[in-house]
Amino acid sequence: MLADTFPIAFMRRWRLLWAMLALAFPLAACETDPTPIVEDSPSAEAGLQLTSTSMPGGRSRAGSGNAISDYRLGPNDRTRIIVFGQPGLTGEFVLDGAGVLAFPLIGSVPANGMTPRELQQAIAAKLDPQYLRDPNVTVEVLTRRPFYVLGEVQKPGNYPYVTGITALHAVAMAGGYTYRAKTTGYYIKRLNGDGKMVRVVAKPETIIRPGDTLEVRERYF
Repeated sequence: MLADTFPIAFMRRWRLLWAMLALAFPLAACETDPTPIVEDSPSAEAGLQLTSTSMPGGRSRAGSGNAISDYRLGPNDRTRIIVFGQPGLTGEFVLDGAGVLAFPLIGSVPANGMTPRELQQAIAAKLDPQYLRDPNVTVEVLTRRPFYVLGEVQKPGNYPYVTGITALHAVAMAGGYTYRAKTTGYYIKRLNGDGKMVRVVAKPETIIRPGDTLEVRERYF
């Protein structure tokens, strides 16, 4: 009788072991991302405002109560660039997938990570003195790059940026959670101030920034 029950008990334990391993593999896989994990740092809403009036040489000053922007430009941002008195150099320009701006006369400007003020100064420096003397340049951000929602949502993909949108609102735009979603916390992938990719530990109320990738993870229990 004992000999008959031993294989049954052994098989049950073997199956339990395999079930535990099957659960362990996904958990281990979710931690294989080498991107550093950091805590969220609040960003001032003023950092997403547009630049105001400019001074000669690409220098900016605040006007009409608007704060000067410290928004960091990135791929697919649409800008309006005005060179005073130069209609041929004035218009709307979109940064390419690498964050490079193609501008008349001066060619490519690596604008990724620049603030609008820094881009103003870079354009002015390239124009002066070969093309224009002390040019007056203004850069405004017309359309910010989209953000992305991936993982356990109904409609993963990219979405147009909306000022002040939270992680929870972003999930709603993506059709809401799937039944497998972990709803108590998220990761947001974004570039930090040094241009390095990090994973931000986020909550439903965390503010999304242009270019962010919100990752809604799967729950395993």
